Amino acid sequence: MPLEPTVYVIDDDDAVRQSLEFLLRTARIVVRSFDSAKAFLAELPAIKSGCIITDVRMPEITGIDLLRRVKESGLDIPVIVITGHGDIALAVEAMKIGAVDFLEKPFDDDLLIAAVRSALNKDASSARHKAELAEIHDKLAALSNRERQVLEGLVAGNANKAIAFNLGISPRTVEIYRANLMTKMAANSLSDLVRMAMTAGILEKPDKPAR
Repeated sequence: MPLEPTVYVIDDDDAVRQSLEFLLRTARIVVRSFDSAKAFLAELPAIKSGCIITDVRMPEITGIDLLRRVKESGLDIPVIVITGHGDIALAVEAMKIGAVDFLEKPFDDDLLIAAVRSALNKDASSARHKAELAEIHDKLAALSNRERQVLEGLVAGNANKAIAFNLGISPRTVEIYRANLMTKMAANSLSDLVRMAMTAGILEKPDKPAR
């Protein structure tokens, strides 16, 4: 095993896998790739650290199933999932299981490298975590009630139309609230917004009883 942190890329699409390999190696990051989750899991017992990048939709063993098996193995390794358009619900499910981030195709090269470096350095100090948490809570406090409702809908993995239906407003209005959310939360991407919301424990809060 290499002494340097290794990124394990798992994707059944040859073009995507080779593109990720090239990008990571260009950034001087050690990378190993696998064309299936099955091939990766065969080597899982020998892996101690690093970072996993996996596609969500794969034959036989999906990215979600892979994430569950990694967690069941007891290996504490950050996982970044790659999703196609319309896979937000799957990406949120992955983050609930333990994925540290998700990236939508087509993803920006710089964002991916930043996500990987962040994952490889996930053991940040508790002081930094507490400062981040306090900042997130301050941003959440500045949201309007409707913005908070849209945020909770996004964290639940709902599409704009579903959120609009649930709140009795138009999809266009949801888009406006969503844009306001991104600005107020200073989120660079939807995954960044979801991560902040989950860090703040929004998913753990029980729903208010209907009156």
